[in-house]
Amino acid sequence: MRNNLLNQSSMRNILKVIVLFVALFAGSASAQTYKFGHIDFNQLLQVMPERDAAQKAMQKHASELESQLTTMQKEYQTKVQAYIAQRDSLSEAVRSAKENDLQDLQQRIQNFQSVAQQDLQKKQEEQFQPIVKKARAAVAEVAKEEGLIYVFDVNNLLYHSTQSEDILPLVKKKLGIQ
Repeated sequence: MRNNLLNQSSMRNILKVIVLFVALFAGSASAQTYKFGHIDFNQLLQVMPERDAAQKAMQKHASELESQLTTMQKEYQTKVQAYIAQRDSLSEAVRSAKENDLQDLQQRIQNFQSVAQQDLQKKQEEQFQPIVKKARAAVAEVAKEEGLIYVFDVNNLLYHSTQSEDILPLVKKKLGIQ
C-alpha cells in the first residue's frame, strides 16, 4: 500500500510539473508578439548623400560615351557624304572598298553602342551597389534594435497594416540623414 501511495504521489508531482510546463509554454507563446516593419527603400536611396556623387559619376561617364559615339557618327556622316559626292567618278574597285569601309565603320558604331550600354550598366552597378549595401545594413540594424522579425519594402506590398512600423525615419537617423 505504501508503494502505491508513493506511486500516486510521484504521479501527482509529475502531473503538476507537466501542467506547469504547459501553462508556462502556452503563456509565453501567446504573450509573444511579432513585430513587422516597412520602409520605402527607393525613398531611402533617394535621400542618401552618396547617391548624388554616384549620380554625377554616372552622368560624367555617360557623357564621355555619348561624346565618343557622336564623334564616330560624325565621321561616318562625313565619309558617307564624301562617298556620295565621288561615287559616280570612282572605279568599281575603289567604290567597293569605300562601301566596305562605310559598312565596317557602321558596324563599329553599332558595336560601340552595345559595349557602351553594357559598360554604363556595369558602372551603375559599381556606383550604386555600395550605397544599397549600406542602406540594407542600416535597415537590418534598425530592425534588430526594434525587435522586428520582417521588414517589407512598401514598393512591393499590396497591403500593410497600421500595426506595421514605418522604419524610414529610424534608418535615416541611423545614417545621419535629416
